[in-house]
Amino acid sequence: MLKLYIGSKNYSSWSMRPWVLMRQAGIPFEEVKLRFDSFAADSQLKRSIAEVSPAGKVPVLVDDGFSIWDTMAIAEYLAERFPDKALWPRDRQARARARSVCAEMHSGFAALRGLCPMNIEASLPDVGKLGYRDKPAVRADVDRIVAMWDELLRQHGGPMLFGEFSIADAFYAPVCMRFRTYGMPVPQVAADYVARVCELPGVKAWITDALAEQDFREFEEPYRLAR
Repeated sequence: MLKLYIGSKNYSSWSMRPWVLMRQAGIPFEEVKLRFDSFAADSQLKRSIAEVSPAGKVPVLVDDGFSIWDTMAIAEYLAERFPDKALWPRDRQARARARSVCAEMHSGFAALRGLCPMNIEASLPDVGKLGYRDKPAVRADVDRIVAMWDELLRQHGGPMLFGEFSIADAFYAPVCMRFRTYGMPVPQVAADYVARVCELPGVKAWITDALAEQDFREFEEPYRLAR
């Protein structure tokens, strides 16, 4: 069976993407959650992840002893491994656009990430509203995401970005968590999409687990700042 190595469900946005993708698509896997102790080279976290990945970061997917790391690489591997799941849109141009917006998420939106690290259990609406008002880079990131969602939902008819659930929705699920936690002042089309994503069974399961976590609380602040 596939194994997915992840970090804290409350904080690790990178771990959330492949986990939600696999859970929502009905791909069986074994979850291996690594407890964070520190980022030091000799930490238990680093020693544990070094056994399966030279990159030393979560998430890592292991398939019969073969390791794949980085969320984009994991998503591409799963799409090839399970072609019947249609994890990318079926249309060629839609597939290209989905890869484009995933790559944009993968490498961009640094201002939003910096101001609003994922913290599912928190409610920090003042941080989001003031950040949107006072920080042009944050506002630009949020406005770009909202415009993207609006265009894709109109073009493909919803309920997800490309009609049916796809890798793109899994990649933007952590953004939905951020918008919810930080009360970002987004238009109704974006708020409705966030609500629909939060109701996906795979996302609901992740949120439930995140709210029940106890083993990461001792190291909350350094982990939150690092992710």
